[in-house]
Amino acid sequence: MKKILLSALAAMAALTASADEGMWLLPLLKSLNADVMAAEGCRLTSEQIYSVNHSSLKDAVVIFGGGCTGEIISDEGLLVTNHHCGYSSIQALSTPEHNYLMDGWWARSREEEIPCPGLKVVFLVSMEDVTDRAAAALAEGGKEALEKFKEDLENSAAASNPGCEAEVESFYSGNVFYLILYKTYDDVRFVGAPPSAIGKFGGDTDNWVWPRHTGDFSMFRVYDENGRPLKPKKSLEISLKGVKENDFTMILGYPGSTQRYQTAAELEMMLASQEISIACRTIRQNVLWKWMEADPVIRLKYADKYADSSNGWKKWQGEKLSFKRLGLLDMKRRDEAAFQRWADSDPDRKAKYGTALQEIAEGAARALDPLCAFQLLYEAPYSIELQQFALMYFYATMQDEPVDEVLAAYKDYDVAVDKEVASVMLKYYQQHAPAVMALDSLGTGFEKFSEIDIDKYVDYLYRESMFTSREKLEKATADTTGLALRLIDDPAVVLSTRVMGYLFSVYPVVTALEKSDASRTYTAGLLEYYGDRPLYPDANFTMRLTYGHVLPYLPKDGLKYAYYTTLEGVMEKEIPGDMEFDVPAKLKQLYAARDYGRYADKKDGKLHLCFITDNDITGGNSGSPVLDADGRLVGLAFDGSWESMSSDVLFEPELTRCICVDIRYVLFCVDKLGGAGYLLKEMKIKK
Repeated sequence: MKKILLSALAAMAALTASADEGMWLLPLLKSLNADVMAAEGCRLTSEQIYSVNHSSLKDAVVIFGGGCTGEIISDEGLLVTNHHCGYSSIQALSTPEHNYLMDGWWARSREEEIPCPGLKVVFLVSMEDVTDRAAAALAEGGKEALEKFKEDLENSAAASNPGCEAEVESFYSGNVFYLILYKTYDDVRFVGAPPSAIGKFGGDTDNWVWPRHTGDFSMFRVYDENGRPLKPKKSLEISLKGVKENDFTMILGYPGSTQRYQTAAELEMMLASQEISIACRTIRQNVLWKWMEADPVIRLKYADKYADSSNGWKKWQGEKLSFKRLGLLDMKRRDEAAFQRWADSDPDRKAKYGTALQEIAEGAARALDPLCAFQLLYEAPYSIELQQFALMYFYATMQDEPVDEVLAAYKDYDVAVDKEVASVMLKYYQQHAPAVMALDSLGTGFEKFSEIDIDKYVDYLYRESMFTSREKLEKATADTTGLALRLIDDPAVVLSTRVMGYLFSVYPVVTALEKSDASRTYTAGLLEYYGDRPLYPDANFTMRLTYGHVLPYLPKDGLKYAYYTTLEGVMEKEIPGDMEFDVPAKLKQLYAARDYGRYADKKDGKLHLCFITDNDITGGNSGSPVLDADGRLVGLAFDGSWESMSSDVLFEPELTRCICVDIRYVLFCVDKLGGAGYLLKEMKIKK
């Protein structure tokens, strides 16, 4: 396998990419990408981007909060990421009296910076190819031996590198393995953010859409083990030059997941699952939105929950449309037929790869119904907060663990909202679940009712459960005598344990396909089949680099978008008092006076807000630094384009666009709008 991979990689090195496609592994930049990047305008060496022995750009880029990317922009640990990445932490710190999320806020000194419990940032230390050793373990003892090898290596590496965590990650469907060292910091403090009317301007309406006018950023500070601002190995320089069309850009970050090597059968299964999620989330979000519009207190409580749900909801709808428009499944089937002919044309290849596609298709057929069952359970009954509280509290109590997390969650809970969600979601579930999964069949307590009446069941659930408020729960559990039995009998615990039990029962079937030998074999075959084409591994939330250019956008015949937007667009979109398109009074004042300071564009004098590139990104890249040819920060990546929602499966060079907030708008909001210009003194700003 290693020989096949090396031959494929050698072929890549000689190629000049026809488009700026690829999420490239950093240790391979020198051998694969350095020449191409230099030809396209990059003025850095691969060593300046990724080095194990010296500080490099990778040392300034972090995993932020477990699902986003952030970057260090000062030698005092100052960090910038997207507003939507900091959203949950800012919401958790907010109260109706101090609504940092909606109103915005900036610390005026280090002493005012607010600790964010549970928030972590993770730095990449190094990546080491251990494919040969992993392959030897697999050949000798199968999957069990491979898992033991990974565990032993992780333990050994962590012991040899105090303060670091080690993970053995697989790439190319388990054909390549890297040992990755990380260092985590868990003292992260909130420094400031613009109001949601800037950081989330456009809301769901503009989400995944260009042109965009969102100041999607927030700032935090990382502190070391001694409670002092972190002295990083590397911090990014910031450029005030702005960008122009065709400028080279590169993005370092942690893309979460792509499916570019999945088969048509696997993609059909994915679409079926997404269809269920879209339907369920539409119903639940309608309820949440109604309450959020009516009550600002509920809006604050549910802002993060709504945003977390709606982002994927809208993306999946765009993905479905893109699949249909491109005929992507038919394209995949044609490619697979060509691969099968290639495999069958040689006896050795037929022996190695000949049955892989058939085995994957058979596995997908077995997994389809369990996956749909899993998704329906997860998106409908499991979305009810009452049963989530019950489940977490029950298992924590049974394992004699703290229940503080459950109790703290009541801060952002409204029982009336949740009860209405429960009613609509259980009605949808009961209508669409197969008989074996119906509420009465699962033993949820619904079977006690003589009539199929969801409303009566929901009334009973919220009347009898001890989990409808923190006060009720603390009162009910104050006396621990017979607590285990009382918990077991609580109707919310009954519902949650039955739902979770069924989820666990179908999960092994759902996950078996992605871990199958057939998937590994098929991907190995693709590496050989496409020996003269670049084949980077699918994203798996490990650090990658993507390079591209600032470009305009032609999504439809006769329609051309510029590569940038300005503050004028905010004023054109303004709807006073609207949850998505309200504009802060101070921003309007600065616009009226054209008071942009040094952040105005040197060419047209306007304040540029966002720009687009053709960099290849996906979820997890949110907050990633957009860097110029000299490695200076020019923006933050925060979104993709609606017309290319299928880019996780197929990169479309003419349509794929990465939407970025201009760093000049970020600094304008910090300085002119937020009055926190003192922060700029610790940044390395280049004109």
